[in-house]
Amino acid sequence: MKTFRHRLTVIMMGLVGVSMLAAGISMALVFKDSHIDALEENMAREINLLENTFPFEPLEGNPGVTDYYSAKAKELENLIGSRVTFIGNDGEVIGDSEISVLEMDNHSDREEIISATGDKVGSAIRYSDTLDEDMLYVARHVTSDLGFDGYIRLSMSLAIASEGLNKGWLLMFGGLLILFLAATFISYRIAKGLTRPLEHITKVANKISKFDYDARVQFSRNDEIGQLGQAINGMADSLQQQLKRIRDNEGLTQSVLSNITGGIVMVDAQGRVALINREAERILRMKEHLLLGKPYHVLKRNFEFTKFMEEGMELKERIHEERNVYDPESKILHFDGVPMFENDGSYRGMLFLLHDVTSIRRLEVMRSEFVANVSHELKTPIAAVKGFAETLLAGGVKDEETVRSFLQIIYDEGDRLNRLIGDILELSKIESKQAPLEYAPIPLKELFDSIFEVLQSAADKKSIVMLHDIPEHMFIEGDEDRLRQIFMNLLSNAINYTPEGGKVKVDIRIENEGSDDEKLRIVVSDTGIGIPKKDLPRIFERFYRVDKARSRNSGGTGLGLSIVKHLVELHRGKITVESKVGEGSSFILELPFMHNLE
Repeated sequence: MKTFRHRLTVIMMGLVGVSMLAAGISMALVFKDSHIDALEENMAREINLLENTFPFEPLEGNPGVTDYYSAKAKELENLIGSRVTFIGNDGEVIGDSEISVLEMDNHSDREEIISATGDKVGSAIRYSDTLDEDMLYVARHVTSDLGFDGYIRLSMSLAIASEGLNKGWLLMFGGLLILFLAATFISYRIAKGLTRPLEHITKVANKISKFDYDARVQFSRNDEIGQLGQAINGMADSLQQQLKRIRDNEGLTQSVLSNITGGIVMVDAQGRVALINREAERILRMKEHLLLGKPYHVLKRNFEFTKFMEEGMELKERIHEERNVYDPESKILHFDGVPMFENDGSYRGMLFLLHDVTSIRRLEVMRSEFVANVSHELKTPIAAVKGFAETLLAGGVKDEETVRSFLQIIYDEGDRLNRLIGDILELSKIESKQAPLEYAPIPLKELFDSIFEVLQSAADKKSIVMLHDIPEHMFIEGDEDRLRQIFMNLLSNAINYTPEGGKVKVDIRIENEGSDDEKLRIVVSDTGIGIPKKDLPRIFERFYRVDKARSRNSGGTGLGLSIVKHLVELHRGKITVESKVGEGSSFILELPFMHNLE
């Protein structure tokens, strides 16, 4: 492909070449004409000179006149270098320097003779059959007092004249060639100077078209090319600003889509998945690259959602529904379908919203169960109090010991009601975060020593050994009262569910020591009856009891471990449990660690 520079150079060279060729031809023609005119003038002067100096002989009555004039013509040719011919007034040749007059025709019809009238000089250029070449003829009518009345004609071969003309042509074309080469070089330099900024602008435009919006035209000119460069720079600035705004908006939109709590799936009018966010990937358990641009039927593993999408694509109206999905565990998903229309009313597709409401529905079930459990837990002691009180009020019991026993039961059930209501209120305060923590450094050894001291009597009754190996000067940052409540609850449970002669132990160690994720791992273990595997996931639920009869007999409300879990989470920690039936249980707490204080 020829570049603009080459085309411009060729055009300029062509214009210069045509101009120089036209000028050269014109100069050559003018040179040729002027050269021939100069020859004619020179030959005319020579004829004038001969008219005044030549010894003419009379033509009439002179038998040797032809020999005389032929001899004189040859002498003159040797002197002036031109063929000399003497012609009578009637056109007969009476003398010639090169050919015998007997071989020559009458010349009265020759152009140079006809045009030589009066004092005029006649001239002609024509091909000579006699000499077989082009000749220049110049003739003039001459009269002499000695009796000559005729024409003197000089002629010259144009081949001889052309030698000078050819030298002129050669010099002229040599000069023209040098000028053409110089013009070619200058044309290329001019074209290069004109096209270099255009090439630079083209490169910048190509970079911009390939999304390199930092590219700029690097020259400053005041002409049209400079204005074009400024326009390109202005366009790049505008594109860069617009692209930045688009990228910022796109990044913001993408961030919102990625972090929004609901799943979003957009299906175009052709039924292809056009957009899916991170939450939808998690809910549907499929990756974006497997869905984008594919028909929505690729979600066939999510049958319920695919069926809902198909219904929405058919109806093209707002729909919503809640369905149970098994993939692989049971989940409750809330589906919303919203049709998308342009301003002109054209249909663009459907936007589907997914919300995993499993936890919400479970909370609702738990709330319902909590109300039922509270009602059940309150109903039993209230019924006992009411029954025994009615018996006493009826006066049917006369035995003082029995009356005292009934009153003790009423007191115990009232105390149990008080503890139950207290735990419910405590749990409510903790869950609603109405019980702020007062953080302070707490020495762990002193904390557990005081707890062990409180529980020691209960442990002694069952011959249970309580141990801990907490070093001195180990601290934890937290609310001392809440931490005491946590460990009192765990240790009292351990004592309650450990048979006589068992052991309760507290182990503490530091995990990920030296890292940013440094934690304190506290394990409260016992050698008690253990917890069945099926009950482990629900052990921290409210009112959940493994051994309901034993728990009630021990005075438990069923809320202790739930309170423990919420308090641990308030301390930015977590609690888990490991247990084997008949071997014992271990409650494992991971809490943020505070370095030793000396």
